[in-house]
Amino acid sequence: MLALGIFFFLPLNSSAQRVLTLDSCRAMALRSNKQMSVSKAKQEVAANLRKSARTKYLPHISALGGYVHTSKEVSILNDDQKSALSNLGTNAATGLQTSLGPYATILPTPLQTKLAGDLGALANTLDQFGLGVVDAFRTDTRNIVAGTVMFTQPIFMGGAIVAMNKMADINEELAANSLEARRQSTLFSIDQAYWQVVSLRHKEKLAQSFLELVKKLDSDVQKMVEEGVATKSDRLNVSVKVNEAEMALTKVTDGLVLSKMLLCQLCGLPVNEPVILADEETENIATIQISAQPDVEQATQKRPELKMLQNTVDLAHQTTNLLKAGNLPKVLLTGGYAISNPNTFNGFEKKFAGFWNIGVMVHVPIWNWGDVRYKVRAAKGATTIANLELDEAREMIELQVNQKAFLVNEANKKLAMAQSNIARAEENLRTANLGFKEGVISSTIVIEAQTAWLQAQSQKIDAEIDVKLSQVELQKVTGTLE
Repeated sequence: MLALGIFFFLPLNSSAQRVLTLDSCRAMALRSNKQMSVSKAKQEVAANLRKSARTKYLPHISALGGYVHTSKEVSILNDDQKSALSNLGTNAATGLQTSLGPYATILPTPLQTKLAGDLGALANTLDQFGLGVVDAFRTDTRNIVAGTVMFTQPIFMGGAIVAMNKMADINEELAANSLEARRQSTLFSIDQAYWQVVSLRHKEKLAQSFLELVKKLDSDVQKMVEEGVATKSDRLNVSVKVNEAEMALTKVTDGLVLSKMLLCQLCGLPVNEPVILADEETENIATIQISAQPDVEQATQKRPELKMLQNTVDLAHQTTNLLKAGNLPKVLLTGGYAISNPNTFNGFEKKFAGFWNIGVMVHVPIWNWGDVRYKVRAAKGATTIANLELDEAREMIELQVNQKAFLVNEANKKLAMAQSNIARAEENLRTANLGFKEGVISSTIVIEAQTAWLQAQSQKIDAEIDVKLSQVELQKVTGTLE
């Protein structure tokens, strides 16, 4: 039954307290950070824009169609021509009859009758022929349906397409560098929050130990007061120290709770979730490391901020090339197939018919009042500004690397001094406690020894955290925060 109880107790206990290492905190922070997600989305946008720019090298095909209804149709013949053609036979028969009038009267009546009939038949035939010609020339353009399929293939665009593609590549690289900068910033923030919690946890344990020391001293002094070998003033001095220790413990405990809330928020966990850090219970937070050497060249190569500034310079240069294309000729290969109803390929026909076409289009800028030249000058000015900012950033990063390397070495020195102070403070406290038991040292001296021990322990914790944070800061300024 006892084993069964332990079996059920362990899962409940482990689920109540989640143990987090620095690596697990980093991983969770990278997954849950909203700005990281934004940077990844921007990277996808840049990748799609780069793919879009590649399509500018390829032929583009488009279709266009439409229907138009007009109140009047296009007429090739005017009204007089239409009337003349429609009455072609009648006019010809009338003119012929007028010309033959004097001679027809001398013909026999049967011949006159036959001639009149023949002229009527000829007039009717020619009238029908004229009407056919008028109908043949009718366009019937009141209802027009037309469509075309076109393709265009850039041949030479003055370098504009090449510049656009290079800009798309640079933008994609810029998005990747921005993501890396955000990643390192997130890691730096989580490291600071992590070591802050570790520091406060160690100080909480230190405050608890100090409280136990002064409480024991308070108990001893109380016994001495009862025996008449100590005064009430000695008792009150120790009691005040107990109250101060309790207030210090409360303060550091509250700070620890708030720091864990911040850490949970950065990791994407509920802010009130109980967590334990793997480095909370270690005796020594940090050890003295080998002296840090400033590596400016490494920082110049790896800092994402410098890479982003270099991307800005490259973008400004390609913008200049893109603007220069405005003064250069452009050549396009065009072609397609057009169809319409009615069509004019075999007279005017009320049916669909079309034709293929292919050609070359050339656009040559002649005069634009210097518009492109002024834009190119402005773009070159922007390039100069970007180069100056890049040079300034390199100088600032060189200063940062040297400063952070100096701070790492200083933190190592402070830790070494704090560790040596610990031994002296502990020996001083041991001697004071021994003298107090023998009755040769007052409680005031013991309190001073305890305070010195507390200060030495606190300085050691601060020095250890400074070592950790200075190392993280040095990794960040050199671009090696992994």
